[in-house]
Amino acid sequence: MIGREIKEHNDLFFVCSLIDYIARKVKSHRSTVANSIGKEELNRIFKLADVYHSENIDKISDEFIEKFAISSDNFPTESKYTLPSHWDIGKVYKRLIINIAEHEQIDFISALIKAYNSFISEKIENFNSSLYYENPSYIFACYQENKML
Repeated sequence: MIGREIKEHNDLFFVCSLIDYIARKVKSHRSTVANSIGKEELNRIFKLADVYHSENIDKISDEFIEKFAISSDNFPTESKYTLPSHWDIGKVYKRLIINIAEHEQIDFISALIKAYNSFISEKIENFNSSLYYENPSYIFACYQENKML
């Protein structure tokens, strides 16, 4: 443990925030970004997150957009309300992924793939709703039930 948080949790937070940053930049769903990068590369990014975290996120995101040919699926990233930051959304996904990994006894990257490809991901990325502000246990319960509760 480093600081107030387990190192792997902080690394996961960075990966989730990076996915959100890239998705906003290319106007794409978070699932599109995660799937374009792929499990093997996400694992590599996760393992090197402490190194990447000290780099400029614009530079890193541009490199990954080019390397993995991440394209736009014209997903609107606007909202009539103030947008939460990519760090805010990274934290929401980090908590969800930790819950999935612990409950299903799988590694973080497998849980990440499941989270971003679930129905709840599209609900979280709808910034005109308030789901991203909800209690993490509520978001996880919705994920588990595969519907909004």
